[in-house]
Amino acid sequence: MLEELFKSPTILSRHRNAPLLEERTCYLASRAGEGCAHGTLLRIARELFQIVQLLHIPSTSKVTSEQLRATGERWARQQCRRGRAHTLRWPRELFIHIATEWLRFLGRLDERVVEPPLFAGLIDKFAKWMESERGLSLTTIHNYCWHVKKFLYWCEHLNRSVSTIQISDVDRFLASRGDMGWSRVSIATNAKALKAFFRYAGQRGWCSPAIALAIQGPRLFSQEALPSGPTWEDVNRMVDSLATGQPQDIRNLAIILLLALYGLRSKEVARLRLEDIDWENNRLSVSRPKQRKTQTYPLIPVVGNAIVRYLQTVRPQNFHRQIFLTLKAPIQPLSTSGLHNIVSRCMANVELHTLHRGPHALRHACAMHLVAKGLSLKEIGDHLGHCSSSATRIYAKVNLPELRLVADIDLGGLS
Repeated sequence: MLEELFKSPTILSRHRNAPLLEERTCYLASRAGEGCAHGTLLRIARELFQIVQLLHIPSTSKVTSEQLRATGERWARQQCRRGRAHTLRWPRELFIHIATEWLRFLGRLDERVVEPPLFAGLIDKFAKWMESERGLSLTTIHNYCWHVKKFLYWCEHLNRSVSTIQISDVDRFLASRGDMGWSRVSIATNAKALKAFFRYAGQRGWCSPAIALAIQGPRLFSQEALPSGPTWEDVNRMVDSLATGQPQDIRNLAIILLLALYGLRSKEVARLRLEDIDWENNRLSVSRPKQRKTQTYPLIPVVGNAIVRYLQTVRPQNFHRQIFLTLKAPIQPLSTSGLHNIVSRCMANVELHTLHRGPHALRHACAMHLVAKGLSLKEIGDHLGHCSSSATRIYAKVNLPELRLVADIDLGGLS
């Protein structure tokens, strides 16, 4: 295996003479069998060479996570001193990640079971209540639980249990989020989640019912901000920049077109499966989790052609049914965070500087383009999959040319 990675006799000899040769080559062969690229295997081999030099692995006992972190920190500092790294973060994280995966592969990692937090059971009950009693979507339940966990972790560090929490604790927590740079919208969402949790906790007798009534987030004003997506000209520049033969650009072009032309959410794109495209009838089926239904669209030719090109020339052969996969091993479906990174990079490559730089910015661009084309808010809402017209109302504010026409009307001397 090492002979395929290193051509220099000196370097090859150095890797062969390093400790745990058999363990390293077995792991590299396993990763190669998973489809890892040559560059990835080379990086792993180089990092393993440093790991066995720095991490004195005992012959029988296992290595703990604390040992990995301490050694990774020492290695990162060496890299910075030698001018091979500008920060400690990346060399440390790469060292720890590869060492962890390798030792886990060998069965030599001491993975002690971490005790769940004291409030874990409360969160599970809260989630089941939101699903069965309130009928909230899985996305909303996940978001609420995330916000509540943040608060309860914060309380745990202060040695506060749910039964001893006061409204002053909630106010301090929300204020601390503002100090961390959270927007008013994010803090308001957090307050809404905490209000729901303490309403449920009060019903169960875990705390005083008065806490839920007293929780107040920052005041928000209806439709106070304009949509912050790129212009349609900017979207076209993004599309043109991806007109290459690079595998990554071929995949990303199909993703950008789906987001911009259909206004899909990132999770909806991530969930698209091969069977969601009816090629015979030129239809695209999109699962709408908020409405708990599937919406069918006509398959736009430019989108269909982009997807076909990706499927035929780029998409790895894999058992996954999701359409969009990673291009490097381990091959797996793209996550929503992965889609966010893709769109952000594409926008940065054409020097777009909008308030939001992820997939939702293209959803805004789609809606604003439809407004400019003269579609009604009802038609735009249906296209975007909005549950109510109130969600679409913000886009009425972007039709500035029409508003200027109203301003130019001669009112005949009325004061």
